Amino acid sequence: MTEMTMAQALNGALRDALREDERVLVFGEDVGPLGGVFRITDGLTKEFGEARCFDTPLAESGIVGLAVGLAMGGFRPVVEMQFDAFAYPAFEQIASHVAKLRNRTRGRLSLPMVIRIPYAGGIGGVEHHCDSSEAYYAHTPGLKVVTPATADDAYWLLREAVADPDPVIFMEPKRLYWSKGEVRAEPAPRFGQAAVVREGRDATLVAYGPSLSVALQASDAAAEDGVSLEVVDLRTIVPFDDETVVASVRKTGRCVVVQEAQGFAGVGAEIAARVQERCFHSLAAPVLRVSGFDIPYPPPILEHSHLPDADRVLDAVDRLQLDDQPDLAHLAREAS
Repeated sequence: MTEMTMAQALNGALRDALREDERVLVFGEDVGPLGGVFRITDGLTKEFGEARCFDTPLAESGIVGLAVGLAMGGFRPVVEMQFDAFAYPAFEQIASHVAKLRNRTRGRLSLPMVIRIPYAGGIGGVEHHCDSSEAYYAHTPGLKVVTPATADDAYWLLREAVADPDPVIFMEPKRLYWSKGEVRAEPAPRFGQAAVVREGRDATLVAYGPSLSVALQASDAAAEDGVSLEVVDLRTIVPFDDETVVASVRKTGRCVVVQEAQGFAGVGAEIAARVQERCFHSLAAPVLRVSGFDIPYPPPILEHSHLPDADRVLDAVDRLQLDDQPDLAHLAREAS
């Protein structure tokens, strides 16, 4: 096992993929000699040359359109959308062509390509630089949607995404690029599997990507008052691992879903619906959601109020009305 940042893990995954498969290409805005605005592609052009890792014009629709043609021609392109909201000009290509080509050709053609999207907040970015757009892609049949929360998952999920025969939207939490963790020699769990990252008995917190650290902070705070919160990291939104989530909620009988994105019609709503349908007779309380507010992403000075934190998660846990549960919400407030 090797300790590294998430950014280093992603860089290593791309480097290893380029070394092992000459069909892999990496391209996008400033990903060449500069190494990307977050330096995820640092050193790749120098090592593999401008034919394998190269810059493109500032035209996201053109970037994805080029990737579609290359994937149809036998390559495995990995493209970067520089920021989450920068990807919207490419959405027509993604929804109309990337997601539908296998179905349109009755399986004769597939698109083995990865679209990397740095997403979500926590960096004090302005409009178009911090957005949680995962619901758009998760709602589009034909796409796999992945979001790592650890350096280990960043490396292995990206390696598996590049090797996948179908298109993968790979959503990278910007705020976690500099977080450190151990990267294992073998992937565990596998692509498409959620992970129980903390065992608990009183309630389940379901989170993904940038929200996992918030869920873990809430679990730590609750433990100080003897409340045991299980934490499940989805890892992949599509495919969704019903088995792991359902098993956890049936054990604890209560569930809170945590996401940075706006609450209305988001991924958290789908998770809540699936849990309610599958665990109805095991639930001791309604499934609750903690999310960003239903507003356009705010300016940096208001970001801390918009993003869910441990305090808001513990407020939701209080509303689950656990038997003999102390008031947890004060813990995060006192800590801050």
